[in-house]
Amino acid sequence: MRNLDLDALQIFKAVADQGGVARAAAHLNRVQSNVSTRLKQLEASLDAPLFRRQNRRLVLSDQGRVLLSYADRLLRLSDEAQAAVREGSLRGVLRIGTMESTAAARLPPILAAYHASWPRVRIELVTGTSAALAAKVRNYDIEAAFVARPFPAEGLAAMDAFQEELALISPMAWDPVRSAKELGNRSVIAFAAGCSYRRILESWLNQEGVTPGNVMEFASYHAIVACVAAGSGVAIVPRSVLAVLGTAHSVRVCALPGPHGQALTQLVWRADDDTPALQALRQELKAV
Repeated sequence: MRNLDLDALQIFKAVADQGGVARAAAHLNRVQSNVSTRLKQLEASLDAPLFRRQNRRLVLSDQGRVLLSYADRLLRLSDEAQAAVREGSLRGVLRIGTMESTAAARLPPILAAYHASWPRVRIELVTGTSAALAAKVRNYDIEAAFVARPFPAEGLAAMDAFQEELALISPMAWDPVRSAKELGNRSVIAFAAGCSYRRILESWLNQEGVTPGNVMEFASYHAIVACVAAGSGVAIVPRSVLAVLGTAHSVRVCALPGPHGQALTQLVWRADDDTPALQALRQELKAV
């Protein structure tokens, strides 16, 4: 098999993104026959079908989805290499995953400093739970992610980023929570399964032999804190987030015992996908 041609990969990616040869040709400002020929040549060199037709659109085959993840990386690295040689500075796109809490309370000054040092790098943020973000890094959907332990760490390189102090919040109308036993049959308010802080809360309750009434899932800390303030249940929230939201006086805030009150946030990435832009981000983190 011949080496992969970056021009052919760009055509392949355009067809995948645009959903068809005609739209890809218009997007690339090429004639349609050229796009079709180059795509067929790429499939022949790989000895694999990259697309299948569905409802008058071309959709990726299983082999095409595998190739697309590599094409994204190869094209991005090619752009970065050319820019670094021409201009002596970093440029391109750095896709970072982050938990909602980290995005709200920790990242703004770090990303501001990064932008000041490397203004030609465009940062794209994706939020989600730790488990979901770790999976995105493994699948090459994003270059790195800020995730909290515990999370599935297999196959990922990591560096420590922040130590978060966690607090249990409950409605002001309730008596102060002095032990997990008082939370039996109470509702837990949390992010979706895969959230590290939710796992910590559930682990604490499980160790104490406590079964919560039910779990109410929300997608933002504003909603979680508002729901707790309204009397619906309890939640675990980093104290740094409570400070940013300014809602500490609308809910009761209690310390969590022992190791449950601390959570380590790490930056994770694939060791085989370590770009100069990502290396620069790690340098910014070391300076914090």
